Amino acid sequence: MVLRTFGWSFAVTAVGLVAAFLLWGWEGFAVVAILSILEISLSFDNAVVNAGVLKKMNDFWQRIFLTIGILIAVFGMRLVFPVLIVSITARIDPMEAVDLAIDDPDLYEQLVTDAHPAIAAFGGMFLLMIFLDFIFEERETMWLKWLEKPLSKVGHIDAASVGIALAALLLTASTVATHAYQHGGTYADKADTVLLAGVAGVLTYLVVGGLSGYFENKLEEDEEREHEAEEAAHRAGREPSLVRLGGKAAFFLFLYLEVLDASFSFDGVIGAFAVTNDIFWMALGLGIGAMYVRSLTVYLVRQGTLDEYRYLEHGAHYAIGVLAVILLISIRWHINEVITGLSGVALIGASFWTSVLHNRADRAAEADGAGGSEEKPAVPSGV
Repeated sequence: MVLRTFGWSFAVTAVGLVAAFLLWGWEGFAVVAILSILEISLSFDNAVVNAGVLKKMNDFWQRIFLTIGILIAVFGMRLVFPVLIVSITARIDPMEAVDLAIDDPDLYEQLVTDAHPAIAAFGGMFLLMIFLDFIFEERETMWLKWLEKPLSKVGHIDAASVGIALAALLLTASTVATHAYQHGGTYADKADTVLLAGVAGVLTYLVVGGLSGYFENKLEEDEEREHEAEEAAHRAGREPSLVRLGGKAAFFLFLYLEVLDASFSFDGVIGAFAVTNDIFWMALGLGIGAMYVRSLTVYLVRQGTLDEYRYLEHGAHYAIGVLAVILLISIRWHINEVITGLSGVALIGASFWTSVLHNRADRAAEADGAGGSEEKPAVPSGV
């Protein structure tokens, strides 16, 4: 199971590290390895959230996510995206930006750093919307009940998440963004840029998430009918078939996943400049890390990990909320990548351990109930 799921990741790692050594020696090998670890540590919560969406898709769209999706993730976000950012912000031709990345990596890094406020605002607001929609949703399973129960009541207010997100954006634009960090330790007023990029992030979430939700809801009636068929299969002693989305619904979920991955990758791409400004080392290292994120996503789906560990998805969404706040704060202050990575790992680790404890408690309760049923007759339902 592990080899089948992570086989391509292992192969890409081996080829990538060997190529780095042959082309650039031990220095290239070390930098690519460090960047791979950085990407994995920063994107583990991405894999958990991806798995929650991917498990709804059928086998065809899961394969699309692993093939076309990884090409978009590796070449699009880790290689093309930084070039496009430089091209747009510096108002130069994309090919000129590529030449700049190869011939003058220091100037290239400077242009990307100066574009960071717009990148952080877009990605931060997109991720903040994901967190707010999750935390405001009323759900049966709650991890931190003292927090999630009152917040779920806020979700009864129409567009509460949008209102709070826009309020956070206004606060960021009027305070943090007025002294945005620029290359060389200088500061500039980027309030207008941050406001525009942040609104674009919210709109992107509403459009992509709304379309995927619309087509997903259209299939609810079919799923309800299939649920009745599953119950009939259980009664007949047959294994029920799992219904997963295809067609337009799966396409928009796939699109949502790609935008989600893009928002997560902002932090990794920007953080990579703390290690190197070589575009090829960066693309190779972050690409290897992205492969493991994809493989981990599939592993979580195939193992049913999210169903077994009930609070894991909660921990990942809390990590998303923290990452969104860090991105917005990083417009002015640099946040070390170690802090970003460890905060996500700590929240997911805590949710995992809490899930394990609750599973143990459930099994112990079931065992006590089974033992007690031998001494007492079963109490009819409703008594």
